[in-house]
Amino acid sequence: MSESKGREVFTGNFTQQEPIPDDAIAAAVAVMQSGRLHRYNVAPGELGEAALLEQEFAAMTGAKYCLAVASGGYAMGCALRALGVKPGDKVLTNAFTLAPVPGAIASVGAVPVFVGVNEGLVIDLDDLAAKADQADVLMLSHMRGHICDMDALMTVCDANNIKVIEDCAHTMGGGWRGVASGRHGVMACYSTQTYKHVNSGEGGLLISDDAEAMARAVILSGSYMLYERHAAAPAPEVFEAVKYDTPNVSGRMDNLRAAILRPQLRKLDQQVAAWNARHDVMLEGVRGTPGLNVVERPEGEQYVGSSIQFLLLDWSEEKISEVLRRCGARGVEIKWFGGAEPVAFTSRYDSWRYAPSTPMPATDRVLKGILDMRIPLTFSVEDCALIARIIRAEVGAVYQAD
Repeated sequence: MSESKGREVFTGNFTQQEPIPDDAIAAAVAVMQSGRLHRYNVAPGELGEAALLEQEFAAMTGAKYCLAVASGGYAMGCALRALGVKPGDKVLTNAFTLAPVPGAIASVGAVPVFVGVNEGLVIDLDDLAAKADQADVLMLSHMRGHICDMDALMTVCDANNIKVIEDCAHTMGGGWRGVASGRHGVMACYSTQTYKHVNSGEGGLLISDDAEAMARAVILSGSYMLYERHAAAPAPEVFEAVKYDTPNVSGRMDNLRAAILRPQLRKLDQQVAAWNARHDVMLEGVRGTPGLNVVERPEGEQYVGSSIQFLLLDWSEEKISEVLRRCGARGVEIKWFGGAEPVAFTSRYDSWRYAPSTPMPATDRVLKGILDMRIPLTFSVEDCALIARIIRAEVGAVYQAD
């Protein structure tokens, strides 16, 4: 923190992550010294780091099967292919999400059908029910770590024979009413990219209890006929039934990244507690700010507060831009999802011109007001209290100037 003309200024870095833990570095060095980076380059009867990671993540989530892949986006595309989504098929998905989600749908030649978002920043279940007859698959994005009422969502989807793929890029370590995030749908996808909850630079994980879908996913990921070297995969006879008509769309994770991830997974609970401590201080710090709506967490949600969002509903673009400018001048970097043009990772459902869409006024109102901020664990709790004071002051100043 520093003082500028009597005002507090935050001097931290919003993109600086924690260092890779020493035990993860040691594990990575061991893999490099072995020279066996490729996941299938193992001695007879040996389980490589990728296979062990799959085994451990399956146990952690309670899933029967797990596959480690090159990215969270690849996991989503792989899941769609494994469930038989074909070119021209429609796939339901959230209007509030990041570009890799509709991108995964488009990558298999399918067509996204966007479902609205409510002020809780989760999928609008009424809009989902209204559009349920348009597709057989829902790619459900738990965007920015907000988990909807999964019991109610599954009631809608089960009644309409909709298969659910969960995008858990922002909810690894979270859950709904004691059920781990990713365990309601038929398949679930996670990211291990730098800004997610465990960090291998890039990477992804795919889980399922569906033996045939997972056998297809393993072959799709580039297993050739080496699927017996997986420790969290279906039985060989399941592969025998699908191996000749499932293409290889290589996207494997290597042993090096898996080695980096395994020690981090063992510390995930500690990381979740640290994120939530920071998130909650920030949430309480901005709560009650005139003109600012906080996003309340519903009862039953076990969230991971690795980022925070709040809403400036019905504000003009000019005034939102002024809030961003004023906060930025005091060292607080806030991203806005409501801009007319995509910037960095922020975009709206109508930004993706390869995906047809029609305006959704209630959703557009919410999207226009969403402000978003990462909470790196390199921030202290005191840093988060300071950031909240800055946001509160600058939002209040712009609001009162109206």
